[in-house]
Amino acid sequence: MPPVPNPANLYSETTADKLSPAVAGALPRVYVPNRQSNDVYVIDPATFAVVDRFRVGINPQHVVPSWDLQTLWVTNNAEGRTDGTLTPIDPKTGKRGKDIVVDDPYNMYFTPDGRSAIVVAEARRRLDFRDPQTMKLQGSLAVPDCRGINHADFSIDGRYAIFTCEFKGMLAKIDLVDRKVLGYLKLSKGGMPQDIRASPDGKLFYVADMHADGVHVIDGDKFAEVEFIQTGPGTHGLYPSRDGTKLYVANRGSHKVYGPPRGKGSVSVIDFATRKVVATWPIPGGGSPDMGNVSVDGKLLWLSGRFDDVVYAIDTTTGEVKSIKVGKEPHGLTVWPQPGRYSLGHTGNMR
Repeated sequence: MPPVPNPANLYSETTADKLSPAVAGALPRVYVPNRQSNDVYVIDPATFAVVDRFRVGINPQHVVPSWDLQTLWVTNNAEGRTDGTLTPIDPKTGKRGKDIVVDDPYNMYFTPDGRSAIVVAEARRRLDFRDPQTMKLQGSLAVPDCRGINHADFSIDGRYAIFTCEFKGMLAKIDLVDRKVLGYLKLSKGGMPQDIRASPDGKLFYVADMHADGVHVIDGDKFAEVEFIQTGPGTHGLYPSRDGTKLYVANRGSHKVYGPPRGKGSVSVIDFATRKVVATWPIPGGGSPDMGNVSVDGKLLWLSGRFDDVVYAIDTTTGEVKSIKVGKEPHGLTVWPQPGRYSLGHTGNMR
């Protein structure tokens, strides 16, 4: 994998001034996959207007930047069916390419060395390692005790990853060198773990828990729970601030997988240094903030409003919210381009 320039801050290469030459010419856009309407809405972040819309496969879940930053992949997992696909988007034109048939692609990550895409086959309890360009299958790893395997983050040295098991209230630790399951960790509150992100020094992992309404803090090497931070109802998505000092926590406002609109949605801000909540921004009138990412300059946090069919653009200084109408049930949107040398996947886990 590429070297870690600053072992005290694995986000050091994702600051606003570090756009890679690889993203030169990429259109500034927000790509929004809508799970129920089976399409992607494209937003111009300069005008907050929807400028394009196109159909993709069945049940698009996330828009995932490739390791080499050249392609955005829409993961269409076709829930309960066998015709899942990946839809490539060219970020320089904003246009989609030809679908690739892939089994159950709920989410997707990339090995830190860039040699493999990791398709998270949630319904199969399996990780499929694929060629990151062609998506040809290289091999599979069964994770049988991880029911609802879906989100992950990686150790600072790239040797292991920790995946969340949404429907088992636990985590799975995966050896990426030998490609084997190292073990499972049952969370103390036995909830519904969602997103997971590493601390700047890589020693801790923050795990959003939709039922426990907060964030578990895990020592990655010891694979042990350190503490729990209460945030808000339906804790779901996790996004580091552009300067790597804060963690934005999307609280979806409901404990249900398919919740009601105008819930008690909010965003909590955790200070990485103190592990304390330093701000909470409610969604005016209620809402359902879910997945997304931060703008290049760090001034806006973009999140899908999962049960409200909108996208939120949230001012990271004031918490002021702007809403944009999109398709039915928006999920893992991505903001592009993003600073960083390479992408580990999801909606832009950059390093």
